[in-house]
Amino acid sequence: MSINTHGQAPVISLPSVENLHVAIVTASWNSQITHRLRDSALREFADAGLNSPGDIDCYDVPGTVELTFAASQLIETGLYDAVIVFGCVVRGGTPHFDYVCQSVTQGVTHLNAECDTPVIFGVLTVDTEEDAMVRCDGTVADKGAEAAQAAIAMADFARKVKDL
Repeated sequence: MSINTHGQAPVISLPSVENLHVAIVTASWNSQITHRLRDSALREFADAGLNSPGDIDCYDVPGTVELTFAASQLIETGLYDAVIVFGCVVRGGTPHFDYVCQSVTQGVTHLNAECDTPVIFGVLTVDTEEDAMVRCDGTVADKGAEAAQAAIAMADFARKVKDL
């Protein structure tokens, strides 16, 4: 069972993580946020019992737009039961925010519709860095831990569907 110590999200009972292999792809841009998300996910996986060498592989890419490409390449290997992508896009004074958010959202949506491996969307799209911090430090939420929980649940779902 997973316990959220911050009381923000409901406590959920997670399925078994036996033989689960997960990839985490983290954007280096806004690393002060994305690394917190990744580290929180790693703690959540460890709490769920997924902490043996080789259970989780971590990769870095330059920015949020590159997350979709990395996830697609990792899916093609057939090695992973789930892929989590972590990024953070902070609104600025140009339309760049909208383009990046749209690109990664559509990319991950496409992968989830077309592939057998779930891709968990761990991309924060926020107005300020402070907005992002409260979503990864437990003040408002712990989006890294929530992504890990979603990866476990969706990998279990995919396994059950394959067994139908």
